[in-house]
Amino acid sequence: MGEVVHFRKPTATEKAQGKTLCKRGFHKWKINKTNGFDSKQGKLVTQFRCSRCGVLRTSAR
Repeated sequence: MGEVVHFRKPTATEKAQGKTLCKRGFHKWKINKTNGFDSKQGKLVTQFRCSRCGVLRTSAR
């Protein structure tokens, strides 16, 4: 006899695998206050870090 395959409905976590908000560009940005001055540009720089995945984004003023 062959193997018995059980068919079941995928859970919500299995459906969302690989389709998270950060992968689609919807990051949750929070200000990172560790480094506020860029010595190369000589400007104040605001660093943002995504609270979900940890990606950095900088914004010079």
